[in-house]
Amino acid sequence: MRRSPKDTEESARLVTRRGLVLGGLMGGFAVVLGGRMRHLQVDQADQFRLLAEENRINIRLLPPARGLITDRNGFLIAGNEQNYRVVMVRDEIEDTDQALYELSKLINMTADEMARAKEELKKRSRLVPVTIADRLSWEDLSQVAVNAPALPGITPEVGLSRIYPRQEDYAHIIGYVGPVSDYDLDRIENPDPVLQIPKFQLGKSGVENKLEDQLRGRAGTKRVEVNAVGRVMRELGRDESEKGRNVRLTIDTRLQNFTQARLGEESAAAVVIDVNNGDLLAVGSSPSFDPNKFVRGISVPDYRDLLDNKYRPLANKAVQGAYPPGSTYKMVTALAALEEGLITPEDTFYCGGFLEVANRRFHCWKRGGHGKVDLKNSLKQSCDVYYYELAQEVGVEKMTEMARRLGLGQRHDLEMSAVVAGLTPTKQWKLEAREAEWVIGDSLNAAIGQGFVLASPLQLAVMTARLATNRTVTPRLVREIDGEARPSGAGEPLGVSSSNLRYIQEGMFAVANEQKGTAYSTRIAEKSKRMAGKTGTSQVRNITAAERRAGVFRNEDLPWERRDHALYVGFAPYDAPRFAISVVVEHGGGGSQTAAPIARDIMLAAQNDGVPPLSDYPQAQRGRISSALSKLPVWEPGEPRPEDEQA
Repeated sequence: MRRSPKDTEESARLVTRRGLVLGGLMGGFAVVLGGRMRHLQVDQADQFRLLAEENRINIRLLPPARGLITDRNGFLIAGNEQNYRVVMVRDEIEDTDQALYELSKLINMTADEMARAKEELKKRSRLVPVTIADRLSWEDLSQVAVNAPALPGITPEVGLSRIYPRQEDYAHIIGYVGPVSDYDLDRIENPDPVLQIPKFQLGKSGVENKLEDQLRGRAGTKRVEVNAVGRVMRELGRDESEKGRNVRLTIDTRLQNFTQARLGEESAAAVVIDVNNGDLLAVGSSPSFDPNKFVRGISVPDYRDLLDNKYRPLANKAVQGAYPPGSTYKMVTALAALEEGLITPEDTFYCGGFLEVANRRFHCWKRGGHGKVDLKNSLKQSCDVYYYELAQEVGVEKMTEMARRLGLGQRHDLEMSAVVAGLTPTKQWKLEAREAEWVIGDSLNAAIGQGFVLASPLQLAVMTARLATNRTVTPRLVREIDGEARPSGAGEPLGVSSSNLRYIQEGMFAVANEQKGTAYSTRIAEKSKRMAGKTGTSQVRNITAAERRAGVFRNEDLPWERRDHALYVGFAPYDAPRFAISVVVEHGGGGSQTAAPIARDIMLAAQNDGVPPLSDYPQAQRGRISSALSKLPVWEPGEPRPEDEQA
């Protein structure tokens, strides 16, 4: 059927209209598409160029600032200082060897440092920033910062590093921090991710180690955008790290410094404790070392010098050393006998210079003997035979029971490394440890603090504090953590008869204040500050019968390592005790000649809150004392308390 011209014309109009509409739509779409393409290619060119170059967002850890450690008065003893360093991220570098070579052109790097950096980069994840160089000068850091655009994956940073402003004074108490090692990571279950940061500092010993979790803080994060060649384009955001908690110790810096200075070059230890609350006011160990050397990376020669030193400067003798307590143990034996009702203070024993038991002679230190001796004079003159007699009546089990009540033979829980428990022996202990039966001679030796008995200077100070107060005084080293007070160490009543304890205290007073007392030459002249004490000398060698016949060698005639240890314990003021002290001088000879003078000076420093005045000493000794005290390298605080100082 043929269409009419009119129908054909109408169809053409419809096709033309549809074409125009369709063309218009297509044109509009082309305009929109063109506009979008312009927006993407021109307006957002930089953003998409970065995307085209495979930009990535990296998350990096922000190490927290380590908590500060101060003394009881707020003086800073462990803080943080700025540390300029350069870090490298291996994932952002094509050729690490070339990158290190380029870096070495800007800062001085030895061949060993380059080798260590390469080794560290291989060990760590490709995404972990590795510290290539630290403790840089500001000039070196600036050189790296200026050339940063040409050093992809290398970033200059300002971090924090530990510093110990009091150096040797606190080395054995605070300890030190050092870079995290593989050994550290292996022994920590579920280690904090921040420990993976190379050269991140971790507590290695002392308070730094024992309170690591509190001092470390919590890591933060930052999100950065880097391009394909490793250059950081911008920081997108960050969650700040949480600073570690601040720790306040019970130690008094002035007294601690005086104690270390007074110990001098001796191989020795001293502990001062507040008898009213158990606060440790000074814990000295000599010789000491500078812990800052470990933080910075101690050299092999320096470390070898410390290891080879026969005086063992790395050991904290105050809590790690276990020594025969010698005659300082006689209060234990006497108090055990009094408490059991086996003697009265008036009972006497005859000392002829020795006591023969089981066909063996047990000698007194005084060859000619002391004659008839009662309790007070047995302590005052330190008669050994008196305690040999007591040992046969009391027995080792009762002596050991009293020793443990007084704080010996137990490990005190303190935030220091390798605190020893000492040894208070029993018959069962010898059977198990030595596979031998206990004999009467063992009891006689134990009664005068020889044989198997061992105690640390810390334990001897605790024992003395308990004798002074009749309370179970417990040592405390940490006073507060972030303002939260730690429990007092005042303790509960000891449960010992006050009259029996008074007899012991009177004997100790006679030791230090009456003529013929073994420490009378080191008495305190000022009556309000007088000290009660007990000298001790512990043998480290056997004296043969032949030597006794020919004459016992004097300590000064023997090699240093064969000389006797010198000990002293005491408390003051006698009428109202505040402080207890113990001093041990390794191979120092007699306690009255070596340990007692040190103890007197330190005890007077504690009572005077500084260098003692000459008026506290006997008139005849003041010239010599003045000369000796003036030579001590004593610190006098001249700056304000930096309680809130961050560096």
